[in-house]
Amino acid sequence: MTSTDLLPPIGPVTADDLAEGLRLVVALLRQPAALSADWSRPAGTLDMDCWETAEHLADCFFFYGTQLAQQSPPVETFLSFVEHRSAPGRPASVISSERESGVEGLVQVVEACGALHIAMVRTSAPEARAFHPMGTTDPEGSAAMGLVELFVHGYDLSCGLGLHWTAPAGLSARALHRLFPDTPADTDPWATLLWATGRGDLPGRERVTADWRWHSAPR
Repeated sequence: MTSTDLLPPIGPVTADDLAEGLRLVVALLRQPAALSADWSRPAGTLDMDCWETAEHLADCFFFYGTQLAQQSPPVETFLSFVEHRSAPGRPASVISSERESGVEGLVQVVEACGALHIAMVRTSAPEARAFHPMGTTDPEGSAAMGLVELFVHGYDLSCGLGLHWTAPAGLSARALHRLFPDTPADTDPWATLLWATGRGDLPGRERVTADWRWHSAPR
């Protein structure tokens, strides 16, 4: 019997799933070993350091939540928030955390922006839509996108901070089912999610490049 044999039937991604994912990643980042680590180190294979990656994660939550909030006129592009860069060549972002607040302050920003996204998923009507260049999505798709952002960047951060972290199989399977419907269903969901997002290998399958895409449009 494999780990995939023990999974419950795959259902929709919910606000509760997103809340559980946020709880797990925040707990990862609040470990003493994480709080005392060097956050200027690269986050896995990304071109961002760990601090910038956490800010990017908060930024994703902010954008996904506010996109669901904007329903009139119809959503056809990202809202026109002003992005900024901490230095030339660094990632553009709306959300940033004061360096003086330390890592705990940064984690609080991630947690607060995540809570905003969860609230919008929970309270949006099923017919609500949120723009994304990979497919304008519905509240369930938005929750799945937030869950994938949490898990893959949680993995990036764990690599950069010298920690070991694994996302739950059930949540990974639901996110895969919603956003990556063409991925294999008979492999470990967490390993498959890392493979689908260009962060790992699956036996017998070609490695996915950095140009991976998800399918966020309602299905």
